[in-house]
Amino acid sequence: MAHQEIDHLFVYLKGSGCQFSRNGSWYTPREAVDHINGKYQYLIHHDMVNTAEDFIKYAATESRWSGKPYLVKCGDGAAQETGPWFRAELQKFRKVGMTASARQAPATH
Repeated sequence: MAHQEIDHLFVYLKGSGCQFSRNGSWYTPREAVDHINGKYQYLIHHDMVNTAEDFIKYAATESRWSGKPYLVKCGDGAAQETGPWFRAELQKFRKVGMTASARQAPATH
């Protein structure tokens, strides 16, 4: 399940059209995905990701180098920290996933 949720978060970021800030510089969604994926691969190699929350906390929230939070800016909106942004999307994804699973579950009588 964590793998599907993490994949969704990558797809969400890549398709968001939002700018991504790391250590004071702004990047495209594609560049952000590449950077976060590099961190994610390191974490996988060291068996440090068991949940989507682990992924967000360790790969998608802050710079390991500076300790500064990553930011995301969508359209004319204000920049916001990526941790809460990703967690909000994860909750939406889980809600939709649970609803879809409930509709597809066989009825028991």
